[in-house]
Amino acid sequence: MMIRPEKPEDAAAIHRLTEIAFKDAPHSDGTEHLIVDRLRMAGALTLSLVAVEAGEVVGHVAFSPVQISSGEDGWYGLGPVSVLPALQRQGIGSALIRQGLSDLSVLGARGCVLLGNPGYYERFGFEADPNLTLADVPPEYFLRKAFSPVYAGGAVTYHPGFYG
Repeated sequence: MMIRPEKPEDAAAIHRLTEIAFKDAPHSDGTEHLIVDRLRMAGALTLSLVAVEAGEVVGHVAFSPVQISSGEDGWYGLGPVSVLPALQRQGIGSALIRQGLSDLSVLGARGCVLLGNPGYYERFGFEADPNLTLADVPPEYFLRKAFSPVYAGGAVTYHPGFYG
């Protein structure tokens, strides 16, 4: 498997992959593939990585900028992350997340946030922070990973592409 930045010709494969990956996922509203499309069209995919196996896109992760009410900049949202259902639980998603976080850090990002299962994302260094919130989300499911000892605080807003 190879992980690389997405290319323009990957867009259709990423759309299909993301739609399939989230089709029967609990806690999904089934619009994740549209979120990626909207972020791409808005030029808001700061980092978009694909996992390729035998010439086929089998995994994808997206990172886009978020706004924090305190004015902190350099923070990004992770998601969605997608892997073909037949290949899930084989480390592809983890590899994409690890590579993406490493790439974000190299780009000078100050941190990353996500909405997800703490039991899964803690392995990547994510943790809940009561000083960093997302409206209408239980605080234990909104997680952050800081790339420096200076943590952001405030209400987080994702790019409008997340909201249709």
